[in-house]
Amino acid sequence: MDATVETSLENLWSWQEDFYKESHRHPELSMQEEQTASRIEKELEGLGLASRRFGGTGVVSVIENGEGPVVLARADIDALPVTEDPVADYRSQADGVMHACGHDFHFSALLGAVRALVEAKQAWSGTYIALFQPGEEAADGARSMLRDGLADAVPRPDVALGQHVMPGIAGQLGVLGGPILSQGDSVHITLHGRGAHGSMPHNAVDPVVLAADIVVRLQQIVSREIQPGTFSVLTVGSLVAGTKSNIIPSTAELRVNLRHYDTDVRDHVIGSLERIVRAECEAAGCPRQPEFEYYDQYPLTDNDAEQAERIRGAFEEAFEDGQVVTPPRQTASEDFSNIPDAFGAPYVYWIVGGTDPGTYRAAVENGTVAQDVPANHQSGFVPELHPTLEVMTRAQVVAALAYLGSRP
Repeated sequence: MDATVETSLENLWSWQEDFYKESHRHPELSMQEEQTASRIEKELEGLGLASRRFGGTGVVSVIENGEGPVVLARADIDALPVTEDPVADYRSQADGVMHACGHDFHFSALLGAVRALVEAKQAWSGTYIALFQPGEEAADGARSMLRDGLADAVPRPDVALGQHVMPGIAGQLGVLGGPILSQGDSVHITLHGRGAHGSMPHNAVDPVVLAADIVVRLQQIVSREIQPGTFSVLTVGSLVAGTKSNIIPSTAELRVNLRHYDTDVRDHVIGSLERIVRAECEAAGCPRQPEFEYYDQYPLTDNDAEQAERIRGAFEEAFEDGQVVTPPRQTASEDFSNIPDAFGAPYVYWIVGGTDPGTYRAAVENGTVAQDVPANHQSGFVPELHPTLEVMTRAQVVAALAYLGSRP
């Protein structure tokens, strides 16, 4: 890597640590990230960069530096409605809100990369688009920026870049071509029965019994309709019905979550889900058809194989032996790919470990990772600050320079 870039990276750690801790102390929920967006804008302004809002709290800065490729780097900025365990002395000061998914690492790393690239402009040529996206946890942040005209306001990127901190050895980088994060769908199902007194079940169409039958039948879609070895997850996360033991309610509600790597498999599962629900309602003699509402829908994150190999090669040159690995596909979902898909641009999304190495290795050896290693969306998920933040920042810079690093 160019010496000026190295110097810029080395000089930003003190500022970046303070910025990260302040951001961690003041998390904001999806589409409410006003203070976060303002702090990002202030940092960009301090670097002499203009920025523009999209989708309310999304911030974008286009950094032009001569002829060359266009690289878009994205970081999400929202937090979750989770009460933080007192793990760190810089824990959240917002009641019931914390950066339980590590997005504060993401945007702190991207800001650090911007700072390093701005201070070492002689080392690269082209256009770098720094995109700070709101509302990832609501599955609508990327779409909100696109609805607000993002695709018409910035140059089409030749490649888009993203990363996510996850449980794993702190500072370890996982790069994989093809699907790396699953497609996600949530379904709200309303079942319409007929209410009655609890002592008079013969007068009712009991939606509680109906819902129970449906839950059992839905579990058979993956086990009996999907070929063994094919990834498919169907989880019934909520069943709500009734208010009192002696009242048979008139409705019941199910909330179902689906995850897939293959859109054909997803379509089959959705078709089977609706078929089973409708058939069970008909068998129960429901007075009305069931209702289906699809929400929190995430696209498949499907890395371009050629670009993933390019990024992996750049990482292997820039980082220590063994630090770059091939990760397993992640079952979680993201809305990142909505942005490059809107441009018709290839993209690469990689994983960065954030767990203390000793803790993680011991948990793997003991088979207790699920119990001993806090994961994303849990109250104890506060990744190791060092070296995670430095590695994530360097990774953004290295990935960008894999395209921008050769001046014409």
